[in-house]
Amino acid sequence: MDRVVDFINSVLWGYVLVYGLIAVGIWFSIRLRLQQVLRFGEMLRCTLARPAPDGTGISPFQALCTSLASRVGTGNIAGVAVALVLGGPGAIFWMWVVAFVGMATAYAESALAQLYKVREPGDAQAVYRGGPAYYIARGLGLPWLGTLFSISLVLAVGLVVNALQSNSIAEAMEGAFGLSRPGTGIALAALTALVIFGGIRKIAAVAEYVVPFMAGVYLLVTLYVMAVNITEIPGVFAQIFTHAFGLQEAAGGVAGGMAAAMLNGVKRGLFSNEAGMGSAPNIAAAATPSPHHPSSQGFVQAFAVFIDTIVVCTCTAMIILLSGIYTPGAELTGTQLTQAALAEHIGSFGPTFIAIAIFFFAFTTIIGCYAYSEMAMAYLGLASQRWLVVLRCLVLVMVAWGAVQSIATVFNLADATLGLMAVINLIAIVALTGTVTRLTKDYFAQRKAGHQPRFIAADHPGLGAGIDRDIWR
Repeated sequence: MDRVVDFINSVLWGYVLVYGLIAVGIWFSIRLRLQQVLRFGEMLRCTLARPAPDGTGISPFQALCTSLASRVGTGNIAGVAVALVLGGPGAIFWMWVVAFVGMATAYAESALAQLYKVREPGDAQAVYRGGPAYYIARGLGLPWLGTLFSISLVLAVGLVVNALQSNSIAEAMEGAFGLSRPGTGIALAALTALVIFGGIRKIAAVAEYVVPFMAGVYLLVTLYVMAVNITEIPGVFAQIFTHAFGLQEAAGGVAGGMAAAMLNGVKRGLFSNEAGMGSAPNIAAAATPSPHHPSSQGFVQAFAVFIDTIVVCTCTAMIILLSGIYTPGAELTGTQLTQAALAEHIGSFGPTFIAIAIFFFAFTTIIGCYAYSEMAMAYLGLASQRWLVVLRCLVLVMVAWGAVQSIATVFNLADATLGLMAVINLIAIVALTGTVTRLTKDYFAQRKAGHQPRFIAADHPGLGAGIDRDIWR
């Protein structure tokens, strides 16, 4: 069984997804005319827009923070360090490239999630439900494939990924403070229960405060590190660019530098920002967009990719590359490398700060991933209070269990189901390219005419019968 899972993962993550996610990102970058650059101001405008006054859904900013809760995790600290050790400084450049094309993919999948979202029957004030399963079923007419996607999401994202996050927290707490793993697992499960039993709205409210705080503090620490090492910053960027194309290695007669940088940068970038994986669109659908148009939430989620990779991952890279202790291929890697690097900058508090950062990053990932799985349960027709309580209890069990386990086999299974999710989602959004481009043209045509964009389903009969016309009237 392990060999079969390993083979599936080697094919999915070594070939299909790495090249597929990049190809789809390039595809949408071209079809949308590089709007992740030319329309960057629109991303900021939609993200900071005032929420709708009618009380439905969650605000665009809450949707941004909840998606960042799942995107910004241990990969932004440990993953970046691994990429640097295995791929050299050039890996950071390729992480930026992945984020650049991933912003277009994130826009496409989140705009589709908005377009095909539904409101829970009988409750006008309920949170909207939507995501890849919904646009697969309602946009492509393949409900069975939406069911397969939803089951994969609940198992991988809702349960196993959360065990991985609690494992990372327990390891960090044990190393920094000597706390026992079982005690950490129980405390973490209790803290998680306080949030997820409040449902999507409670998760969004918590994320709205915690995510900006944790990202802001991490950014401030990095800015301090850069300020005290300001004369070395040009050299760091020179390292990143020369290693990205193998120029440094070529000058020294070393082969394979560019390939290693590209492979590790691309993989870690994809794992970090999740663009195209089909996870973030689930919370994008819960928002009431402002302006009232599916494209506006697409812009919000594209901006989330920018924050995750271009901002937070670069912060970790700067901390490590400016420390003077970084050595490509060294034994010290992952969280330990980041801790040792920050210790060089701010002293003995450095490792403690990284442990605290991992706690916040990983904890918010847990609650964000739960929110995604609740959306999948709704698609499966299991959104009654009884079934959601079952899901929440399973999540708490996995959080407590993950803190004390070495669960490599389970994580391999999670990789396989995550890979299946991503493949299904990529096929779906490419098949719906025409819908994405039509939405985008409609949005900017209204902007050009001097109007506040507003999507009215009756004006677009060609988009099919899968749209909830009561939402978009």
